[in-house]
Amino acid sequence: MGAFLKLVDAVLFLFFVVIAVAAPLIDAQMCLPAGLLPDLLVDLNNWYTREYGDYLVAEKPHFFVGIVWLELLFQWPLALLNLYGILGGKPWFNTTCLIYGVSCFTCMAAILSELMGSQKASDKLLMTYFPFMGLGVLAFLRGLLPHSGKTTSTIGKRPLLGRKKRV
Repeated sequence: MGAFLKLVDAVLFLFFVVIAVAAPLIDAQMCLPAGLLPDLLVDLNNWYTREYGDYLVAEKPHFFVGIVWLELLFQWPLALLNLYGILGGKPWFNTTCLIYGVSCFTCMAAILSELMGSQKASDKLLMTYFPFMGLGVLAFLRGLLPHSGKTTSTIGKRPLLGRKKRV
């Protein structure tokens, strides 16, 4: 099971890197004034909106802007923590991964139900959003599995010298 967990962690690591980069540079454009970001990023976002027909990004409905704020203020820091947790083999990684997975899955359920219910979304657009639903499920399930990082370090683990046990 150790190799399987390492594979899952590698897939999650790649997704968390994408989130760590895309959230502040691309998704933040939904919430921040246009002048704060370089023209290159604004042009990239405009190209994506046209190419994929992402009407949520173009129309900025209030629920979607709220979800983007949730992503920026809650999920993005969790993604950064999860990157650190994977690299450092931290024992709390399961907890932060579980929290991220539940939050991501919930947000994607709302977004995908809008996309599919509106009948406006192309298959190309749906295939852009569905992997992030898979990320939410994978992160949720990874949070339920045992921790894979086995550390053999003795840093911080010292014997209790000079302490007497209370009886």
